[in-house]
Amino acid sequence: MDVWEADPTYVGGISRTVVHKGFRFDIGGHRFFSKSGEVEAFWTEILGDDMLTRNRLSRIFYDGKFYNYPLEASEVVRNLGKRESLLSVGSYLSKKLFPVHQPANLEEWVTNKFGARLYAKFFKSYTEKVWGVPCREIAADWAAQRIKGLSLTRAALAAFWSPPATEAGSDRSKVIKSLIASFRYPRLGPGMMWEATAEHVRALGGQVTLGARVTQLIREDGAAEEATEGMARGEKAAACWQLEVEGPGLGAAGLAAGTRTYDQIICSAPLSWLVRSIRPGLAAEALAAAAALKYRDFITVALMLRTSKDFPDHWIYIHDPGIRAGRIQNFANWSPEMVPDSAITCLGLEYFCFQGDDLWSMADDELIALAARELEALGLAGNEPIVDGAVVRQPKAYPVYDDTYKTHIQSIQAALMSAGEGLQVVGRNGMHKYNNQDHSMMTAMLAVKNILSNQPIYDTWKVNQDAEYIETTGEATP
Repeated sequence: MDVWEADPTYVGGISRTVVHKGFRFDIGGHRFFSKSGEVEAFWTEILGDDMLTRNRLSRIFYDGKFYNYPLEASEVVRNLGKRESLLSVGSYLSKKLFPVHQPANLEEWVTNKFGARLYAKFFKSYTEKVWGVPCREIAADWAAQRIKGLSLTRAALAAFWSPPATEAGSDRSKVIKSLIASFRYPRLGPGMMWEATAEHVRALGGQVTLGARVTQLIREDGAAEEATEGMARGEKAAACWQLEVEGPGLGAAGLAAGTRTYDQIICSAPLSWLVRSIRPGLAAEALAAAAALKYRDFITVALMLRTSKDFPDHWIYIHDPGIRAGRIQNFANWSPEMVPDSAITCLGLEYFCFQGDDLWSMADDELIALAARELEALGLAGNEPIVDGAVVRQPKAYPVYDDTYKTHIQSIQAALMSAGEGLQVVGRNGMHKYNNQDHSMMTAMLAVKNILSNQPIYDTWKVNQDAEYIETTGEATP
C-alpha cells in the first residue's frame, strides 16, 4: 500500500496538529466522539492510553455576555432579560404554528426550528462569518446536517440531565453530538492519531510519502493480471490506474518522480481537483460541475501570552459581528501537553475567509496584530504583551453547500461511475460533504471493505454527517 501525501510535514489533513516552538494547535477543534463502536475501537487500538477523556465546555459569546451551550434557561433569561426572553419564546411558538413548509435555505430552516429572534441572536452572525455569504444563500442541507436532532426542548433537558457520552451501556445512536458531555482527545492533539496510524502502515510494509503530490490519474482499459503496486490485488482487475506523482518528498524517500500503477485507488483529495485530473477526461458536464464547487478557507492565528486572565472552555463561539474572529480555542484545555510552559497561555483565534480576500492576503504579523486587538476588545486577556504568534492557512477547509451543489455532486457521481472500477472517494473534501472526522473515517473503512471483498458492497456516499444508515443500526447496510 502506498500513501501519497502532498503536505511536506504532516499527515492528517485538516485533523493534523501543527507544532510551533513546542506549542501544538489544531486546525479547528476535533472532539473524538462517534456513535460508531467500530470507529471508537479503532481510536482505542491506535492510541490506547494516549486518549484522554475530557469534560466538554464550549460557550457562545454574544453582546458582551457568555451563554453555555446547551443553553440554560435561567442564564438566557438573566442575560437577555425577561422581556427579550418572552419575545423569543413568542417568536419560537409563532414559527411552530406558522412554519415555512419547505424551507429553501438555512435562514428559513433555522427560523422554523428556533424562531426568528433566537435565529438572529445565536445563528445568523456566526454562520455568516463561517460561510461569507448571507444565510439565505446557504442550502438548508447544511443546517439539516449540523443541527439535526437538536431542539429547544432537548437542549433544555440536556441542561438538567446530560450523562457522559462515554457512559458504559449508553445508547450512542441516540446521542446528539452537539450536546455530548464528554469526549476523548489524543494527548498530543489529533495529529497524534494520524501520525501513529502512518507508523502502523509502515510497520505493515506500506509506504507513506510526505511532500509527494499526485498530478494525474490515468485510467487504462482492459484487464490487468497483476498491478505492479496496489492497495489490494485480485487475480484480475477490470482496469488499472496510473498515477503521475511528483514532489520533493520523493527524492527524500529515495524515490523517483513518474508513473505508478495500481488496481485500486482511494482518494481523499478535493473532489473538484480529482474530476479535472482524470485522464481520459471526464464528460464536459462533470468538468463544469467540478469547477462550480465552492470552498470556504480558514486561518488559525495562535497567540502565546502570559496573562492573569483565562477561560475554562475548549472553544468560544464569537457571535459579535464587530469581531472578525469566529471562534477562539484555549489549547491547554484540550490537553495540558499542547502547551510546553504552563505559565504561558496559547489561544487560537479562527478566521473564516476566501483565498485571495483581505484576510487571506494579510501578512502573518498583520494577522497576529489583528488577533491581539480582537482578543483585548473581547476582554478575554489582560494587557500583557504577546510572547509569540503563529499563523496557519488552510485552503478548502469547508465544502460550501450552496443552492446548486447537490446537482453538481450528482453529475460528478455519475461521471465517476462511468470512469470505471478501482477508484473510490472518501472524506470531507474527497466527497464534498461537510462530515465530521469520524464519518470521514467511516467512508474510508467502507472503501477498504469494498476492496477486500473485491466488489462494491458498500455505498460510501450514504454516509452522511450523522451517518445514520450505519450508526443507528450499528452496522453498515449495502
